[in-house]
Amino acid sequence: MSRYIESELKPFQAKAYQAGDFFDISDADVKGKWAVFFFYPADFTFVCPTELGDLADNYDEFKKLGVEIYSVSTDTHFTHKAWHDTSETIGKIQFPMIGDPTGTITRNFGVMIEEEGIADRGTFVIDPEGKIQLVEITAGGIGRDASELLRKIKAAQYIAAHPGEVCPAKWKEGEETLAPSLDLVGKI
Repeated sequence: MSRYIESELKPFQAKAYQAGDFFDISDADVKGKWAVFFFYPADFTFVCPTELGDLADNYDEFKKLGVEIYSVSTDTHFTHKAWHDTSETIGKIQFPMIGDPTGTITRNFGVMIEEEGIADRGTFVIDPEGKIQLVEITAGGIGRDASELLRKIKAAQYIAAHPGEVCPAKWKEGEETLAPSLDLVGKI
């Protein structure tokens, strides 16, 4: 596995579904803002709708932070629309659902399960410069938590805005941070 953190978002072009419309999307559309690429194995499955529903329920909180969510699977944008139209949980989604039937984006992020043609559960937070700041990849049966993702994004945004500070374990917005220095060595 190559190094993810601080690596650049790779070029891509795809079709997406959002709020009743199909549209083209590329890496150029993502740069300039905070973004989450949320890979999942497939539409019409079991753990995936619980995760996407959790993101949908918290979407306003992500938007308040200036973060756009992009869910991605190797299904087509047509399949995303069909799922959105037939599932109460998926019907709540307001963020873009990117179709990646060729697997280009999924491979760009290194989460393609080649023998199955589907994505691992991968979460990537991209900063406005197009650099990856957070990576989480879990086994297929382990669902992710939108509130924990929000906490991590707040930490990433904080350290981006406050060079020289770091957020300790379990840090929450408004809590103390650390300023690494020789004085702290061996005292934490």
